[in-house]
Amino acid sequence: MTLAAGIWPALGQTAYPNKPIRYIVPVSAGGGSDMVGRTVTERWGQALKQAFVVDNQGGGGGVIACQTTMRAPADGYTLLQGYVATHGTSPATRKLPYDPLKDFTAIGMIGATPNVLVVPMSLPVKNLKEFIAYISKTPNLSYGSSGQGSLTHLSMELFKQESHADLVHVPYRGIAPAISDLIGGQTQAMLPGLAAALPHIKAGRMRALAVTGLQRHLQLKDVPTMDESGFKGFDAQQWYGVVGPAGMPAQVVKLLNDTLNQVLKSADLRDKLSVEAIEPMSMSPEQFSAHISKEVARWTVLAKERKIQLDT
Repeated sequence: MTLAAGIWPALGQTAYPNKPIRYIVPVSAGGGSDMVGRTVTERWGQALKQAFVVDNQGGGGGVIACQTTMRAPADGYTLLQGYVATHGTSPATRKLPYDPLKDFTAIGMIGATPNVLVVPMSLPVKNLKEFIAYISKTPNLSYGSSGQGSLTHLSMELFKQESHADLVHVPYRGIAPAISDLIGGQTQAMLPGLAAALPHIKAGRMRALAVTGLQRHLQLKDVPTMDESGFKGFDAQQWYGVVGPAGMPAQVVKLLNDTLNQVLKSADLRDKLSVEAIEPMSMSPEQFSAHISKEVARWTVLAKERKIQLDT
C-alpha cells in the first residue's frame, strides 16, 4: 500500500485528491523559483497520483499570489509556494494585505540556499577579515542589493550591524543589474543568493568571502561560513516552502506534508534542486509554521533597528 493510499480512507468517501491541484508560484514563468516549483510538483504529483497545475502569478512582490491563495477554498486544491520574501522579509518591512501566519496553513518546507558575501575581483581583499579592515580605512564604499527590503538588503544590514561597517546601500531593480555593477566595480560588496552568484564566482568575475548559514556549502567547499569567520550564528538563507489557505483539514495537511517529505528524499530531486544550489529540508507543518514565525520576527526586529520600512 502506498503512503497516499494508506491515508486516503480517513478523508471521507471521496478520496483527496480527486482532481488537479493548483500550485501558485509568486513569480513569472522562467527563473529559479519557477524551476523549483515545477521540479517539485512534477514528482509530488506522481506521489499523490494527481496532477499539479503550476499557476505563475508574478507582480506586487508576491502579494497578488498570496491574496489569491488566502481567498481560495481551504480544501487542499490551491497551494502556494511561499518563500523568504512573501513569508519573511516583506512582512517585516511592508504593510501587507495578509498575515503570513494567520491567513495561511503551513504545509512544509522545500529547501533553502545560503547567501554569499561577494566583492569585485578588483578589491584588494582575500577574506572577510581583510574586507572589514579595508572598509574601516576606505571611505565612500557601497553595497548593492536586488531591491529595498529584499533579503540581499536585510542580510547586508545585518552584516553592517554586527561588523560596524560603514557601507552605503545602492538598491537595484533585480539581482542581475546589481551583480553586473558589482563585477564592474561600481559597488564594492553584495550578499546575493548563492545560485545567482555561483556562475560568476566560478568564472572568476567576483570573489566569495563567506557564505551565510552554519555549514559550508557543497558547491563552495573552500569558502568559510560567516559563523566560522567570527560572526557567530549569522544565518540568512533564501528558502522555499508550501502553504495553503487558512483552515485546511488536518488529514489533507498530513497527506500533503508526508508525500512532500517523501519526494524530498529523492536523489533525482536533490540533483535537480542543486542547479539552484538548494538543499532540500524536510519539516513537519508545525516546524514550518514555527520557521515562518521566527523569520518574520527576526527580520522585523532588524528592520526596526535599521529603520528600514517601505511605503507600500
